[in-house]
Formats: sequence, C-alpha cells, structure tokens
Amino acid sequence: MASSNELVAYCGLYCGDCFSYQGKIADLARDLRKELRAHKFDKTAATLAEYSFFSYFKNYPHCYEVLGGLVKLRCKPGCRKGGGNPACKIRTCCQRKSYEGCWECEEFEACDKLKFLEGNHGVAHIKNLRRLQKKGLEAFLAGKKDWYAVK
Repeated sequence: MASSNELVAYCGLYCGDCFSYQGKIADLARDLRKELRAHKFDKTAATLAEYSFFSYFKNYPHCYEVLGGLVKLRCKPGCRKGGGNPACKIRTCCQRKSYEGCWECEEFEACDKLKFLEGNHGVAHIKNLRRLQKKGLEAFLAGKKDWYAVK
C-alpha cells in the first residue's frame, strides 16, 4: 500500500479518494460481467428486447461494453507511481521543474494545464492546492481534501 504522501497527486487531488485507485467500481463491474456471462444473459436480453415493454434490452451489448470499460478504470499505483494519464502534462511540468506539486508554483491558479480537471472535479484541485500551499503536505493529509467542489 502506498503511503499517504505518495497519494497526493501533483495536481492536488488525493489518489486515495479516487474510485479508480480504490477499485471498487472496477471490481463490481468485473463481477457483474462474470455473472452475466455465467447466466448467458446476452441470450435473455435478446429475447426480452423483442417485447416493447423490455425494448431497452436492445442496448444490452452496449451496456456490457461499458462495464468492460469500467473494469479498465483501475489505477492502483496512483499518480506519483505512474498511474493515471501516462501523458499527463501536469506531472510532466512538475517533474521538469522539480516540484513536489503544483502548489509550489506561484502560477497554478491561472494554469491552463489544470483546466481539464474541472469537468470531473469542479475546483476541488484548486482548493486543495491552496491548502497545500498555505498549510503544507502534512497538514493537508490530516485535514479536509476535496474530490469535487464548486466555486
């Protein structure tokens, strides 16, 4: 298991709070796919889809494919150990500048590299970066960490 320090991503998010790191969704999706295969549910879905009141079962192949995608969302190593996006511009920038994280950069609030996180996290990463910059890593780990936050 990674130490708490290693789970603070360069962007200020805490990997330990991430569903991909925790793996529960990936495990549940894997197990559900296994059960569906064991019961040959594709056959059942095809039969049910023939009835108007069960027409949504026409989408079963797509659903099964999405479950497969959820299985692949596992990210056990965390950001600092190479997890997440292998081409992450945030990680590359911090490593190039020898920063522990964006909180060491005076320009993080206006950084375009952080903008793509807003869709999944709102401004959580910015709030975390402010905490990290103000209080330091140990206090951040002991206190509140946002995963999703609005302004």
